[in-house]
Amino acid sequence: MHSIEVVLAMLLAVVVSGYLVRTLPMSIPLPLVQIGLGAVIAGGFKRGVALDPGLFFLLFLPPLLFLDGWRIPKTGLFRDRTVILELALGLVLFTVVCAGFLIHWLIPGMPLPVAFALAAIVSPTDPVAVSSIAARTPIPKRMMHILEGESLLNDASGLVAFRFAVAAAITGGFSLGAASLTFLWLAIGGLAIGSGVTFGISLAQRWLSRRFGEESGSPILLNLLTPFGAYLAAEHLGASGILAAVAAGITMSYVELTGRALATTRVQRAAVWDTAQFALNGIVFVLLGEQLPWILVDAISSVREMGSHPAWLAVYALGLSLGLAVLRFVWVWTSLRWTLFRASLRGERMRAPQWRMVLAISMAGVRGALTLAGVLTLPLALPDGSPFPARELSVFLAAAVILFSLLTAAFGLPRVLRHLAVPAADEAESDEEHARRRAAHAAVEAVERALQRLELDASDAELYTSAATRVIASYQRLIDTEPATGVDAARLRRADRAERELRLAALAAERDTIFDLARRNQLSDEVSRKLVREIDLLDERFRLALQSGNGSAP
Repeated sequence: MHSIEVVLAMLLAVVVSGYLVRTLPMSIPLPLVQIGLGAVIAGGFKRGVALDPGLFFLLFLPPLLFLDGWRIPKTGLFRDRTVILELALGLVLFTVVCAGFLIHWLIPGMPLPVAFALAAIVSPTDPVAVSSIAARTPIPKRMMHILEGESLLNDASGLVAFRFAVAAAITGGFSLGAASLTFLWLAIGGLAIGSGVTFGISLAQRWLSRRFGEESGSPILLNLLTPFGAYLAAEHLGASGILAAVAAGITMSYVELTGRALATTRVQRAAVWDTAQFALNGIVFVLLGEQLPWILVDAISSVREMGSHPAWLAVYALGLSLGLAVLRFVWVWTSLRWTLFRASLRGERMRAPQWRMVLAISMAGVRGALTLAGVLTLPLALPDGSPFPARELSVFLAAAVILFSLLTAAFGLPRVLRHLAVPAADEAESDEEHARRRAAHAAVEAVERALQRLELDASDAELYTSAATRVIASYQRLIDTEPATGVDAARLRRADRAERELRLAALAAERDTIFDLARRNQLSDEVSRKLVREIDLLDERFRLALQSGNGSAP
């Protein structure tokens, strides 16, 4: 019962944080407010929730990673795949090696394998934390796409390195060949299983709904369960459940382009996912704040057992955090220079990025829930029964890195990005305008075909013709033609109904055209999702008005 009360208090803290962040005199990012409220909860309940890392991974990470994979723009992900892989793989390995030796030098009492394990778990950035910071910081779109792609893919490399460093600390042995094979299976297996689960669920749902029908909430509930299914299936087969959840989300974005879901389902599902994302994101940071006091108490005891003064905790935390920041800056700068050098060898001319952009990418390497949950999986004891060396200190340092990276990104990024000249996103705007025009042409043709198919008597023919004229006129304004004139449909309720029926036909044609453009890669999924959502909202509005038989069309 005590744990349920704490969880309810955390949910209330998430709600309060949304209002509190808007009333504070200074601009404090939402994650930091939530961490502070979590610390207040820890003080109020004395001892909060005993965090089970396995349960935490299962409950929080799959839905959040699934949603990030679903909504991340795939055009940007594939366009910048080289840079993303350099950060997701190369930077993680570079950080593990360099930071491992730095930690061992800074804290001689920490064995080298444990230092490598700590370096491995603080090396991946966290997509939840990155998204939370980006929500209140004006990060350029392309830079944000790179950061999201990095945070979605670097978990596997960091967790594999962490797993083998812990194994080395326990057994005293390490096999590079075994580590490489394990990494390949974790990555490839996780991606394949996640994609297969989404496709399988989609096909099964389609077959069942055609054969037996379905309740209105079933597709939404099944969609919510998909990331958990992908995660559990991958973990059961020894692959990466995290990458499986990401792959399931990315695959879901392609399944969505088939356009088979009802407009009502898409609108309701988006609202459900937005609520779940807000709640889960908030609880992650509240939970981090709730754990911090006990982490600090345990770390003080650990450092005293090592014969050092507790004040050294601040030195260790600051040294590790600054070391990680410098390593990230060095890697980002070096990898970008290497990319420019390879482009020059191919005869391509690329503009060198501004130093502030390099600094911004370095500062945006935010750590989060993955780091905290991962470090808590450190074993309590070695096989001989002795305590695992420096476990509490490792947990504290991981938490300190999370806080430092959050503070740096929250307060440093806005200042670095201020007045930064970023190329305008003309391509996306042009694609959106082109898609709107194509959809408008298709809508006009659909209205004309619908009007021709209707068998009307003389009185209804005038009403439907007038309604069609008004509908076509609204689309003609998008096509830059002179709008046709027509009568005011408000004179007759039947004219309103006729107009709504024709508008629904027009919206269906618009939506089909948008999906077709996205399927043929003539429109980015980010723009197509925006346009389809607009159409779905209008579709839902007209259908509700049609069913109720009152209200006027816009």
